[in-house]
Amino acid sequence: MATVATDHYRTYTPRPFTRAERDSVTILFGGLHWRIERILQAVLEGSGYKAQILPVATKEDLLTGRETADIGQCCPTSFTTGNLVNFLKKESKQIGVEEVNKKYVYLTAGSCGACRFGQYHASYELALRNTGLERFRMFLMAQDNLDQNMGDGLDLNLRMTLGCLWGIFCTDLVQDLEYQVRPYEVLPGQTEAVVKESVEYLYEIFRKRPTMSPKKSVLWHLTTPYFARALREVHKRFAAIEVDRLRVKPTVKITGEFYLQTVEGDPNYNIHRWLEAEGAEVYPAAITIWMEYLLRLGLQRFEDYSGIEKHARLKLGLGRLAQGIYRLTVSRLRRAMGNLPHESPSQFELRRLAAPYFHRNLDGGEGDMLVGKTLWAYHKKKAHMICELSPYSCMPNTMSIGAMSGVIGKYPEILYAPLEIKGDAEVHALSRCQMILTEAKKRAQREFDDVLERTGLSVDEVRAYLHAHPAMKKATYPIPHDGTAAGTAAKLVLHVAHKMGRRSATSQGSREGSVVDAPARSQGSREGGGADAPASSRGSREGGGAPFSKQS
Repeated sequence: MATVATDHYRTYTPRPFTRAERDSVTILFGGLHWRIERILQAVLEGSGYKAQILPVATKEDLLTGRETADIGQCCPTSFTTGNLVNFLKKESKQIGVEEVNKKYVYLTAGSCGACRFGQYHASYELALRNTGLERFRMFLMAQDNLDQNMGDGLDLNLRMTLGCLWGIFCTDLVQDLEYQVRPYEVLPGQTEAVVKESVEYLYEIFRKRPTMSPKKSVLWHLTTPYFARALREVHKRFAAIEVDRLRVKPTVKITGEFYLQTVEGDPNYNIHRWLEAEGAEVYPAAITIWMEYLLRLGLQRFEDYSGIEKHARLKLGLGRLAQGIYRLTVSRLRRAMGNLPHESPSQFELRRLAAPYFHRNLDGGEGDMLVGKTLWAYHKKKAHMICELSPYSCMPNTMSIGAMSGVIGKYPEILYAPLEIKGDAEVHALSRCQMILTEAKKRAQREFDDVLERTGLSVDEVRAYLHAHPAMKKATYPIPHDGTAAGTAAKLVLHVAHKMGRRSATSQGSREGSVVDAPARSQGSREGGGADAPASSRGSREGGGAPFSKQS
């Protein structure tokens, strides 16, 4: 009787990356936005490695990922898998498969947790095997350590780790200011040009960091004015941009799954640029906040085990010290940018706000932080609308969004647009987002009209004051945020009124009212007509995430 040979499963074990190969092997990486990718490249090159950024993932990469890997993966996996495969296939046609296996290694994130992120390695392995690239070397980096035995080719020393961390700090601040300035620039394209110049400048700053022992490296990064000076130079470059902040635009806060809220391109339907094109000011998600969230999660274990586990209190105290140093460092760099980028919310405040709706120890996805950031933006008047991005059927984010139904039940005036990103349902998802964005525009206009009425100013009077004080038209002129308005135009009018000695009338809404206050009777625009009161916009999430909101 004939027998069938069976090939037993063997775990993916790449050939080690050795120190002797550093000069001939290029490290491939990607999956973030271009600013931080460029600085990470500088950190790697400054440490003696050859590094190359993968191109931004496209819809073609999505289809390749679905074709070559398992179809049950979420769209971030499909995009990143297909992105790597298409790059390697293109290179293989030019230099051959064997040469690709020798020339490149791929370094990416990996983890074990509550979602399919823990299975990324299996999807990559399957895709490589299905395209004849099973000998290609891929290494996963967990959130706390290397997940595979890489060999001695990549030395993740303290200097490199600190360089990556400070790179995240600096590029988060640059990105934040960029998104505050670009919607109001007078000369189109000027902000983008300044940002590109600034990132290239920071690239040289990070590539040329001094080399020193681990202890000295820690002390140097914590005390040096090296990075603050660089950011002051970036701030000076932004000062050359003239802006018109009297353009009334709703502020839209981006939250959601890490990859989709961070990347800029096809994987999230180019949501950042789409929102700007639709007339919004985008409040981007910062990697800095995500990393502090991971630190807070680690410390919660010591909180729970204080008095039970030996040295738990001591570890918690040391962790709190590290958390304080982390926030002080970010604040110091933010000051170098004129305190213009948004401040980082306190993780303790986010946890407190989310506590009635989401348990702090459920740590899949953004966990309780997704709920906490929404309520923080609501109470602090940081945005008119929340746009939450999550992969289709993503379990951790589905849990967080489920908790949001309780939040909306208590605060029905919140304009919350949860979008399930499938990768190939762009028109439907964006049309659903546009529904709630329309309400956010009306709310921003009403807020602006209300501020004009309270201060007794007209748009022409404000413009005349700005013309007489040209420094206020610079992108780096600070507009105070006192928690009474979310829109940039409204905050500018309040600031001008204060400078002119005008006292605003009693606010028609409570300061406890959120960034998304329930719509009041329209006052009528002083510059082109008032906005109609919005109709109820409660909808289902079917087919791309309809907004959760209703008129109060």
